[in-house]
Amino acid sequence: MELGEESNQPQIHTQKGGNESHIESERVRKMLMLRQVQISSFKLFQSPKQPGCCSSRSVTLPRTRLYRNRSGLRAMGGNGLEKLYLGMDFGTSGARFTVIDEQGVIRAEGKREYPPFMREESMDWVSSWKATLFSLLEDIPITLPSLPFLYNQSCPDALPEVKSIAPANHTVCSGSSTLCKLVSWWNLKLPNRESAVLLHQADWLLWLLHGRLGVSDYNNALKVGYDPESESYPSWLISQPYSQLLPVVQAPGTSIGNLKDSIRRQFGFPDDCIVCTGTTDSIAAFLAARATEPGKAVTSLGSTLAIKLLSTKRVDDARYGVYSHRLDDKWLVGGASNTGGAILRQLFSDEQLERLSREINPTVASPLDYYPLKSSGERFPIADPNLAPRLLPRPNSDVEYLHGILESIARIEGKGYKLLKEMGATEAEEVLTAGGGAKNDKWIKIRERVLGLPVSKAVHTEASYGASLLALKGAKQKRGL
Repeated sequence: MELGEESNQPQIHTQKGGNESHIESERVRKMLMLRQVQISSFKLFQSPKQPGCCSSRSVTLPRTRLYRNRSGLRAMGGNGLEKLYLGMDFGTSGARFTVIDEQGVIRAEGKREYPPFMREESMDWVSSWKATLFSLLEDIPITLPSLPFLYNQSCPDALPEVKSIAPANHTVCSGSSTLCKLVSWWNLKLPNRESAVLLHQADWLLWLLHGRLGVSDYNNALKVGYDPESESYPSWLISQPYSQLLPVVQAPGTSIGNLKDSIRRQFGFPDDCIVCTGTTDSIAAFLAARATEPGKAVTSLGSTLAIKLLSTKRVDDARYGVYSHRLDDKWLVGGASNTGGAILRQLFSDEQLERLSREINPTVASPLDYYPLKSSGERFPIADPNLAPRLLPRPNSDVEYLHGILESIARIEGKGYKLLKEMGATEAEEVLTAGGGAKNDKWIKIRERVLGLPVSKAVHTEASYGASLLALKGAKQKRGL
């Protein structure tokens, strides 16, 4: 029995009287309840029947619905573009719905309590369930949120194709590169894919402010294949059918246009407020440190260890995850290790880290040799996806153990700067420190001894400060200063 088809519902007629009539009505009511509860899950559009469902039925929605996918707003229904699947659970006190895609990713969900429909002195469950069903259908959003590819999301399915067109060891030859994400999406062969536009997170957010679709910066565009040295997309990329989706690329801190009038009026910004191209978070953090001369480096000690070195020479090697971002007429060479603060948090509490660090003598080298990782796998400065964590032997003293781990991470940092030099980058002369690890003065002194370089805290460590410097740069360029 499908809900909503009034003509198909059984009509109850009885000539019996008294208690017998009441018993018969109650029996029929329970039968209706049982049959209604069975309608607990059904599909939208064509799909195989899902195992475990009480019932599976095709449903024609009362109006065309729209959903937003990665390439824009699309209509759902008929010969829809993406098949979505709706499940409903009618429980004791209310009902829920969940909409998923073919990969099982939740695209929408919601719930409703049963409305208290009464018939005489008892709950009219049949009417309540029916009303709840159509309320849930009404609650399914007209637009479903887009599902962006996240920065650390890998698309290994596209990697062989990308490697077949890109130069060996190119920055894009990684499953998490933007180009792999683009190729993976393109191969889904969604209708009207040619009309889509590739936007990085910063591009999309800035578009909301200035209204010009398809503008990026050469830092964000690096991993889609843009060549900041020639200031163009390479021929091997332009020849691909999806190249028309690529954004126009400008230098970071370039004025794109004025802030939208509606936003300017709403928040009280001046008439001449401009919006400039952005950059990546790691580069913004480097800019915040005000390291402007070749040989200046910034080590970010967060959950992982990331190093950035300002160099006069460009260095790229996908095997080690090493790549260079352009900074005006120089290159910011960087790499990231899987070691870092995450393993410290796994072994010690914040209170222990602070208390034990006070007892460490940073002038004395630790004899312990570890490779602190949360799980197997390392890329920089050692390219070994199977490299196992090494955190033993553990001494009886927690102070000695922490000392050994901090010094081991410092040695990995030193190997990283040494590798960049061997690859041809400018030799590091001074290291500024950002991230949570910059708060540990004993660790800074350990690193200074191990690296054999001056090491200090960066005055400014927030990436938003670096982004504000780009806004300053763009405003000065616009004024011709």
